[in-house]
Amino acid sequence: MKDDIITVASYDNFFTAHLHKSKLDAARIACYLQDENSATITPYLSNAIGGIKLRVFSKDAERALQVLDEKDANDNAAEG
Repeated sequence: MKDDIITVASYDNFFTAHLHKSKLDAARIACYLQDENSATITPYLSNAIGGIKLRVFSKDAERALQVLDEKDANDNAAEG
């Protein structure tokens, strides 16, 4: 169903999670972070709950992954 919400990425720290969320926000892709508080307050449980999850509507998933891939490519180019 097009209105399903799915996880496109998961993170073990909130810095990267927020960086990627802001990239999707800038691309006007509706998204949110799930389990951020649980993973941040009790980091020893992060693996058990699957980390901080970046969630989007399934209809936007492909575009969201493209935006995240572009970001990763730009970061790697800046480092090299």
